Amino acid sequence: MKLNTNSNTYTVIYASVVVVIVAFLLAFISSALKAPSEANERIDKKKQILASLNIRNLDNSQVEKTYAEVIKADLIVNDKGGIVSEGQEKDQAGFTVNRKDMNNENLPVFVCQVDSQTKYVLPLVGKGLWGTIWGYLALNADGKTVYGAYFSHESETAGLGALITEEKFQKEFEGKTVTDNEGNLVIDVVKFGQVKDNNTQCDGISGATLTTNGVRDMVREYLGKYQAFLNANK
Repeated sequence: MKLNTNSNTYTVIYASVVVVIVAFLLAFISSALKAPSEANERIDKKKQILASLNIRNLDNSQVEKTYAEVIKADLIVNDKGGIVSEGQEKDQAGFTVNRKDMNNENLPVFVCQVDSQTKYVLPLVGKGLWGTIWGYLALNADGKTVYGAYFSHESETAGLGALITEEKFQKEFEGKTVTDNEGNLVIDVVKFGQVKDNNTQCDGISGATLTTNGVRDMVREYLGKYQAFLNANK
C-alpha cells in the first residue's frame, strides 16, 4: 500500500516519528553529559571554597588534590550549635547541601587546615539586586576574625554589583572582626567610601548600594545562624 504523502495522516505520522527520534537523541545527549557536568560543578564549588581560604588560580587538575589536603571535614550543624553530621567522609555531608536547601537545621561547615591552623569555611546565600548571591566566609579558629572570603552571583549588573566576584572586594573582609567581646555581631559592609572603623567595616561597591546591602545582610544573617557553633568550638 502506497502512502499518500500529501495526506494529513502521513503528516501526523511523520511529525510523530521525528519528535520521538529527537526526544530520544536529546535524552541520550543529556544522559551522556550528566556525569561531566556534575564533575565540573563539583570542581567549581571546591574552587570557590578554596578561594575563600585565599587559595586561588588553581588548574582543575590541582583542585581535587588541594581540596583533599586542606578540607578535613564537611560538617552539617544547626543554629543551636548542634552537629547534625560529623562529615568525616568528606564530600558526603555538608558538601552535598545545595544553597537552596540551607536552613537553620541544615548548615554546612567546612573544617580546614591551612598552614597547620584551623579555619572554618561557612557557606552563605542571599539576595542581590537582580537575583541570588552567595559566598563562602572563612574564619580563624577563634571564630571572631575573617581569614578570607569569596562571593558570586547569578545576575548582578556588570561593572557594578558583579564586582563582588572580584578579589579586590573580597579582600576587604580579611582580618575584620566578626563579633565583639560580648558576642554581638559587629562586622558590616558600608556604602562605598564610608568606612569609619577598619576593624569591623568593609568598603562597599561604588554605584551598587543594593548589592552591597545584599552582601551585608547575607553575611550578618548567616553569621548569626552559625554563632552558636562558633562559640562552642573556639
